[in-house]
Amino acid sequence: MQNAPTAAFSITLKISLDNVPGTLGRFAAAIGEAGGNIAAIPGFEAKGPTVVRAIDVHCRSEEHAETIAAAVDALDGVTVLEWWDRTYKLHEGGKIEVLALCSVADADDLAMAYTPGVARVCMSIHEDESLAHQYTIKKNTVAIVSDGSAVLGLGNIGPSAAMPVMEGKALLFKEFGGVDGFPICLDTQDTEEIIETVIRLAPTFGGINLEDIAAPACFEIEERLKAALDIPVFHDDQHGTAVVALAALNNSLKLVDKKMGDISVVISGMGAAGVACGKILLDAGVGEVVGVDSTGAVYSGRDRLNEAKRWFAENTNKDRKAGTLQEMLHGADVFMGVSAPNLIDASDLRNMAKDPIVFAMANPDPEIRPEQADGLAAVMATGRSDFPNQINNVLAFPGIFRGALDANAHSVTENMKVAAASAIAECVSDAELHPGYVVPSVFDHSVAPAVAVAVADAAVADGVIRD
Repeated sequence: MQNAPTAAFSITLKISLDNVPGTLGRFAAAIGEAGGNIAAIPGFEAKGPTVVRAIDVHCRSEEHAETIAAAVDALDGVTVLEWWDRTYKLHEGGKIEVLALCSVADADDLAMAYTPGVARVCMSIHEDESLAHQYTIKKNTVAIVSDGSAVLGLGNIGPSAAMPVMEGKALLFKEFGGVDGFPICLDTQDTEEIIETVIRLAPTFGGINLEDIAAPACFEIEERLKAALDIPVFHDDQHGTAVVALAALNNSLKLVDKKMGDISVVISGMGAAGVACGKILLDAGVGEVVGVDSTGAVYSGRDRLNEAKRWFAENTNKDRKAGTLQEMLHGADVFMGVSAPNLIDASDLRNMAKDPIVFAMANPDPEIRPEQADGLAAVMATGRSDFPNQINNVLAFPGIFRGALDANAHSVTENMKVAAASAIAECVSDAELHPGYVVPSVFDHSVAPAVAVAVADAAVADGVIRD
């Protein structure tokens, strides 16, 4: 099945057209025949016998973009003056910057912002270190830490290549949560070195967001940093996915009239996200959770289990079911996929319980495409923005850190994550709720503040507030 054109592979064509009737129409037809989709015409300039336009076109791939540009340039009366990849253009020079919060316009400003006035603030923090949360950027700054070992669906591409993702994360932190995130990509994939480095960096930050660190190392890194630091440590690939998936499940169950305690959930993929999904589902009171990895169902006593999978095996699948993913799906109410593309098909959905709920979250290609599940799944969700019900971490992490920072919390508890999921779910009203809309849009700016309030309240209730 051919992928649809997308903004991720969009280009801008700056073209000169003969200023005669029909030329623009032939250009548009050529784009369509080549499989492209005209997205915008942002620029217009008339110059006598010619018209110069800058036109945005969505493509399917980099090769497809080359094909479209060549097809346009071959048209009579049309000249491609230049064209560029819009995604690369957006990334030129990076996507974030540091801005000043105060002016330094005269000697008085300098005396307060820097020497000699700054010395008084330094000494106050020296006498009471907790004041750093009030009088430095620590109050609102999160380190986005990665070793580049598990970046998106790209794998182990290293710290330099991971930077655009971490910058993007910082952009989302600021846009949706008002949190200042700073990307820190470490030139090591040694667990001990990562832990030691983050501990040494921690005095600068109010929280640590771990990102794109491969399992199983990510589990140990997070647990040991949580134990060592007095600021929130949150591995978003685990817990962000789990929080949003739980939010989507909360609303989906309303549509199929089922209760958390009565359902069976099968999770495909026992990496960071899969294990975290299992944990949050247990905390939410799901009746049965069964995990499946490349060996098959995970159960207590099975071989090929790392420490994280052993925990999962001991706390789920109480009946010790064994078998393939397809066998585990027989009679299951919910499928959650955080694994690999095209693992299940329509026949598997037919074998699930009545009104199956399918969250196929593998990116960029889901475990089953929505077209295959159409008419079979009561609710279908993916991790992609071009299908309904995108389960996207951006609905969770800005609000979770905003709430933790606002409450002056020193950690993120399981109750805070469950509270975040409930807040996300409640952003979809009963009037809005339908199978194609069980989670709010990632562009809904009301989500992060709602999550922040819920998380802060849960932090207070759990007693994890810094004195």
